[in-house]
Amino acid sequence: MTRAFVRAGAVVVRHPSLWPTAVRQWVRLTPPRWWRQAPHLPVPSGEYLAFRLATQYGDEPRINDDDVLNYLRWCRELEQRPVR
Repeated sequence: MTRAFVRAGAVVVRHPSLWPTAVRQWVRLTPPRWWRQAPHLPVPSGEYLAFRLATQYGDEPRINDDDVLNYLRWCRELEQRPVR
């Protein structure tokens, strides 16, 4: 999973307009009190990531660079919508 984070990070680095959205999503997906559980890093839980990857990709999850960018663009769009 570490490679997937590095790769996703490398994709986002090349798109500065998505940096604020990426940071907000990272904070939102980081579990509370993350420092109390191994690997002691502010990353989403393994169970959550496994669930999301299985629901998107099925049995053989392969994170696609375009999927990372599309997800962040979608999140940014939702953040910019007015609340009704």
